[in-house]
Amino acid sequence: MPIKANDPSRVSWLPVASDSDFPIQNIPFGVFLTRDDVITIGTRIGDMAIDLGALHQLGYLRDIPLTDDIFLQDSLNDFISDGKKTWRAVRNRIAEIFDIHNEELQKNEAHKKIILFALEEIEMQLPVQIGDYTDFYSSREHATNVGKMFRDPENALLPNWLHIPVGYHGRSSTIIPSGTPIRRPYGQTLPKDSKTPVFGPSQRVDFELEMAFITTDANKLGEAIPVNDAEDYIFGLVLFNDWSARDIQKWEYVPLGPFLGKSFASSISPWIVTLDALEPFRVESPEQDPKPFPYLRQEGPGSFDIELEVDLIPESGETNTICHSNFRYMYWTMAQQLAHHTINGCKINSGDMMGSGTISGTTEDSYGSMLELAWMGSKPLTLKNGETRTFIDDLDTVVLRGYCKRDGLRIGFGEVRSQLLPPLTPKGETR
Repeated sequence: MPIKANDPSRVSWLPVASDSDFPIQNIPFGVFLTRDDVITIGTRIGDMAIDLGALHQLGYLRDIPLTDDIFLQDSLNDFISDGKKTWRAVRNRIAEIFDIHNEELQKNEAHKKIILFALEEIEMQLPVQIGDYTDFYSSREHATNVGKMFRDPENALLPNWLHIPVGYHGRSSTIIPSGTPIRRPYGQTLPKDSKTPVFGPSQRVDFELEMAFITTDANKLGEAIPVNDAEDYIFGLVLFNDWSARDIQKWEYVPLGPFLGKSFASSISPWIVTLDALEPFRVESPEQDPKPFPYLRQEGPGSFDIELEVDLIPESGETNTICHSNFRYMYWTMAQQLAHHTINGCKINSGDMMGSGTISGTTEDSYGSMLELAWMGSKPLTLKNGETRTFIDDLDTVVLRGYCKRDGLRIGFGEVRSQLLPPLTPKGETR
């Protein structure tokens, strides 16, 4: 089935600003609470949210085999389970409905009042019920920087890194939508030059610039997903801020890896942008040397040209753009990550989420974490208001943005925005 929704010449009858992340060629999917306190599945064009539950019930998605309640749910999991053929058919039909040359809904004022919402009339929710979450570690530049800081600068990458997409299983219960504030976490840390740990709030809370992909039901237990089929099971991507408490993490991660230093919060953007919408921006990923094992050899370009930015906003309110990066820097592709994840027969379900790992480039302004930007505290960042930062302070807000742009077409993800609040004292503890 062709991707008709991607026609770059298509114009919507809904108003769309020239710099909008959400032209008619995007058609992302999300979940929102309406002005009538009803949760529905929807999409977005420009600054208008579209209630897909109402659109379906009013007959506009006719001829697509959908259950009556597919969009009347509080998550996208069932829709995602329907598979790529259904996702594409729905996007194509939405593009037709909102095309400037189609008057079917455009001239129906009564239906428009039911289907369309201004953004200030809705409240975005977590778009999927995330059963499992895996975080990879797939930026060579980031892994190298961390290796230089914490290990031997001459042998920064561990021996396995160039052979497998390294990852760990994370905590799905603390994945939260954009706009949800987080608390500075408590935990154990080991002060410098000390042999005994201390307990208290983390002093090194950090953001991590990542993207994450959402899967559909992909395989049976014991079956592996071939690398060149893997993208058929990837619904789309979101921006992902995988918050980290570096001091807690440093003390706990040997021998079994990240735990409390990573599980306190991870923030995602609320609109899932499909792989179909990103297809015009496909690019080659970095050359892989040594050549990976056959099960990881992907045919054709496996990455996407997604520009990424990070803002740090202190309590005083000035926006400081501290990072410019790109998803195309990732050494291991999404298809390779999913193929490796299942090579042992691990089952993948609808709504599972896979984080890319911190995305860093080769220049200092493209580093995707404060750990790298301030080089473990040795190179503090100076903000517009004169304050300095080595990590994230209480009441700082971190904003991640991402978009693709080519030949006048822009497809974006919006933003993921989170504020760090002071810690709450655990019961039984005194400050």
